[in-house]
Amino acid sequence: MPIEERDDTDAAEVTHALARHTLSELRSADTEQVAFRKGLVKLGRVCGYDIIDGLLDTEYVEVETPLTTTMGERVTGLDDVVIVNVLRAATPFVEGLLKAFPTARQGVISASRDEEAGMDETGSFPISVDYEKLPDITSDDTVIVADPMLATGSTMCAVLERVLAAGEPDRLIVLSAVSAPLGVTRVTDRFPQARLLTVSIDDRLDDDGFIVPGLGDAGDRAFRTT
Repeated sequence: MPIEERDDTDAAEVTHALARHTLSELRSADTEQVAFRKGLVKLGRVCGYDIIDGLLDTEYVEVETPLTTTMGERVTGLDDVVIVNVLRAATPFVEGLLKAFPTARQGVISASRDEEAGMDETGSFPISVDYEKLPDITSDDTVIVADPMLATGSTMCAVLERVLAAGEPDRLIVLSAVSAPLGVTRVTDRFPQARLLTVSIDDRLDDDGFIVPGLGDAGDRAFRTT
């Protein structure tokens, strides 16, 4: 199965071997910017295909081949997908998702946590949303909100509030490369309708709110900033 439910968490894991392989490359401190960015693109593509295989419906259709008529199968709902890019780290991740969902409508939300304020006693950060542009969302849609890291869940909760203000989709999927248990719990407690998918649920957060073992700051590593 490409997507595996876990009994000890509210998130499901993408178990595709290529996803696990690519994540291992992304974790390595020796992976430089270009390879890191390409790795996020690859991981987004693999996760997109797994979402199609594991969560979208199919239907049987009649196909006329050059020789005869036969029955085939096609995925339904591919034209009813909205992908939300949580700027900026998700940009290459979303580039990969779009290879799996080329006709998806796209939205962007620029949201970031206040690192200077620091993490409070509940494990959350103040969040600043600087820009938002979302398409209309309908009850037929599958919405995929992509962010490579789900750490405290503070940013994702702020993003999901704005996504749901734009409409109530048929499916709401939160997709990450790595997640921390606190972030998973915070998001599922506040948004029980969201389906959380991740390649790995890591051990913990450090005192600065970074995922351990994690993969560092995905935005800085992809865009060569500090």
